[in-house]
Amino acid sequence: MSGSEVEDKRGMDLSREFVAGGVGGVAGVISGYPLDTLRILLQNSNMATSVFSLIKNMVSKEGPASLYRGMAAPLAAITFQNAMIFQTYAVLSRAFHSSVSANNPPSYNSIALAGFITGALQSTIVSPVELVKIRLQLQSKGQLTEFYKGPLSMTRKIWNREGLRGIFRGFGITVLRDAPSHAVYFWTYEYMREQLHPGCRNTSQESLSTMVIAGGLAGVVSWIGCYPFDVIKTRLQAQTQSSLRYTGILDCLAKSVREEGHCVLWRGMGTAVGRAFIVNGAVFAAYEIAMRSLSNNGSGSTNNIGDLSFTRNKRQSDNNQTSVQETNRSKISHLTIIAQCTCRMECLRMFNAKLASCMIAVLISLAN
Repeated sequence: MSGSEVEDKRGMDLSREFVAGGVGGVAGVISGYPLDTLRILLQNSNMATSVFSLIKNMVSKEGPASLYRGMAAPLAAITFQNAMIFQTYAVLSRAFHSSVSANNPPSYNSIALAGFITGALQSTIVSPVELVKIRLQLQSKGQLTEFYKGPLSMTRKIWNREGLRGIFRGFGITVLRDAPSHAVYFWTYEYMREQLHPGCRNTSQESLSTMVIAGGLAGVVSWIGCYPFDVIKTRLQAQTQSSLRYTGILDCLAKSVREEGHCVLWRGMGTAVGRAFIVNGAVFAAYEIAMRSLSNNGSGSTNNIGDLSFTRNKRQSDNNQTSVQETNRSKISHLTIIAQCTCRMECLRMFNAKLASCMIAVLISLAN
């Protein structure tokens, strides 16, 4: 296998990560959005309310569709968001991995560091999307004084009234929430995956139940650690320019605790934890199935998806088939690996820049 063929293969692997990440994100949004709506309403409520009474009131007054209000905004952006998360994480985890062999799994330290940086970077997309989503969800309960027809209408009005600063309201607290939580998220997933199926990080084989359980636990652990930040973020993003109540993160924290006690920082956590297990179990299951389907399409394989023991992707078998041809090739040096990772990260940076330019162009067109 020539050097250009190796690079093409790695580029194809990153493309598969991107597409499969988007598929996983869509599955996560659809499976957990009703619980997410309940979480937002509980966090922004000034009084203790049970989840069941909240569901009963919403369904009886507005019907089951009210639980999915505002889903268009995150669903439209989730393909890019989750795809970028998984692709960026894949690039960074390999870049920070010190092993010469590309077949070895990344170390847990590189996984955590890659997850941390990935969480910080993806906040640039998550913060505006969640701002629109939160306000649409609160609108259904009459907690906003203004009515918006949908995500585009709301985005346009926010841009016209508050500009770019209004679109990115709550960005700082989003970074504080997502950077450490993504480090915990990916580390927990890889660790639990190895514990549930010993050796699977090397063999790239695990059962569907392993994916669902490891992904669900990763979501639960990461949410428990960052939940107080999420409560503050919800309250900051729920306020509009005409109803400003908090001047910043510390002011929101101080006023919320003083008026409602420390328990306010954990209000709605039960719903969030239940949602986290469902959503992230679905995300990783869909991601793994998509990766396998894309690999099968590329290789012409017809493995049965119903078999619960399937590979994470086909790269391991490809490496085994070409191992004889590569035995006489010299080992790739550390400097070569660093150069290749740098090249891939530069391509990813250019892609992110183009995506950001497109988002700004869309916002400007909405404003006009």
